[in-house]
Amino acid sequence: MSDDEPQDFFAPPAFKPDLALIQLKRALRELRQLSERGNGFTLQGLSVIELSIDATQLTARLARRPARSPEWDSKTCKSSADVRALQDEIKKRLARWTDDKNE
Repeated sequence: MSDDEPQDFFAPPAFKPDLALIQLKRALRELRQLSERGNGFTLQGLSVIELSIDATQLTARLARRPARSPEWDSKTCKSSADVRALQDEIKKRLARWTDDKNE
């Protein structure tokens, strides 16, 4: 790095979707209600989360409600903050899905 180049000491590290996927799957496995199946997770045998990555982002498809053929909402994560927001959204939906099953 030359002295002429500006240094940005506060720039976040580059987003690595492959590492984010590993960390997200680990966090989701800790939620005991979900079961990992391939590149996704199920709730009581019904597919509720599908995860995929490419070179720059992590993409999640979240079921609006558990069903054999669910309607999906898509979320794209391009930073660690997006992944944390996705985890929060999954926890909210999981609470709603399990409350709906108990009624």
